[in-house]
Amino acid sequence: MAERILFDAWGDPPPRKISQLVAALRRGEIVAYPTDTCFALGCALGAKGAQETIANMRQLPRSQRLALLCADVAMASKFAIFSETAFRLAQRLFPGPYTLVLPATKLVPRTLTEAKRKTVGIRVPAQAIVHAIIAELGEPLLTTTAMAPDAEAPCADADDVLEAFPHGIDLVVDAARTAGELSTVLSIEGDEVVVLRQGAGEIDDLI
Repeated sequence: MAERILFDAWGDPPPRKISQLVAALRRGEIVAYPTDTCFALGCALGAKGAQETIANMRQLPRSQRLALLCADVAMASKFAIFSETAFRLAQRLFPGPYTLVLPATKLVPRTLTEAKRKTVGIRVPAQAIVHAIIAELGEPLLTTTAMAPDAEAPCADADDVLEAFPHGIDLVVDAARTAGELSTVLSIEGDEVVVLRQGAGEIDDLI
């Protein structure tokens, strides 16, 4: 079973605990952590074995790839191509409960892009623990929703994660319960914005 790392929901993330999480990621391990919507499963960008394990745990179809969890738009722009429309929306929506599907740059591994369109999902959540992890890691986290294959809703806290995934996760952040919601997913190509999934976050004035 995964090792729990307890965090104070209201205090600053302790550097020692963040370093423990980052060390695990650099070893190719899988970590579960809270975002501003729900819990997520993640690994380092180069951890191919962990990517495959996460995909198998989630029973993801080959067309559904892991997304990149970034610290800010500057980091995201190294891995995704932002049109003027995409950049404008990113400035408004990040950090927040949104995932933008954008054309991928050459820095994105082929295993993370949809074969025909070569796009990548980008998230910048409003969550201090995640930001601290990414800052010390120095690169985006590969991420996907912590949600069991047969579940109707994502995991909202550490207990949910360990019940849904009793095997495969190495470390789980035990912090405050999240809302247990999915992010809203927007696909942006040029000036065209398409809602792929309505989740947390308003979209009425976005398209």
